[in-house]
Amino acid sequence: MRFKMKSKIKFLRIILVGIIGVITSAYIPYQLTPTPKIKTNKNTIVFLGNSITQVGKWQELIPNREVINKGISGDITTGVLARIENCLFAKPAKIFVMIGINDLKIGKAIDSITANQIRIIEKIKRLSPRTKIYMQSTLPVNESMLASIYKRLNNADIAKMNTALKLACKQKRVTYIDLQPLMVDENEQLKSSLSTDGLHLKPEAYLNWVNYLKTNKFL
Repeated sequence: MRFKMKSKIKFLRIILVGIIGVITSAYIPYQLTPTPKIKTNKNTIVFLGNSITQVGKWQELIPNREVINKGISGDITTGVLARIENCLFAKPAKIFVMIGINDLKIGKAIDSITANQIRIIEKIKRLSPRTKIYMQSTLPVNESMLASIYKRLNNADIAKMNTALKLACKQKRVTYIDLQPLMVDENEQLKSSLSTDGLHLKPEAYLNWVNYLKTNKFL
């Protein structure tokens, strides 16, 4: 009985050594293979963010460039951090980021949001150093139009978050784009004529947005 047990153990060891050998032989060459140098695609632009970005018909609005829409409804800063590598697979020439409003919606502290926005900048620089980064201000809301699920959102907090992001962009030497003047009325609220619900945008707002980017030579 003891002899049979020892034989089984010896047999299992042989199998285990063989498996490790196969894994190692496959893994080591992969690790030693130099990472190929990938050039920036000078014609590709990425728009990255949440539902406000997702709804934009960016390719139609910028027909002379290849535009990749990486907006996901409900996304937050940690979500962008988790998927940003996939957003940079094309090594785009430019990336336009707007993220943070849903963090405020769930009650995340502004300091925490800003810290994640900085991590996003740093991660883009690390993964695609030739990509030009444009961090866009979070748009204001129209507080009188908001549904109860957005009750945490207010323009005072949005302004604080944008101020912190602007400072971070200066420190990290990336471009900050202030979209506020485009979208607000005389009361510093998101123009009701540009919004469907006090937060999300109508097509006209996206046209204004792209024209602003073009006028200011960001596109």
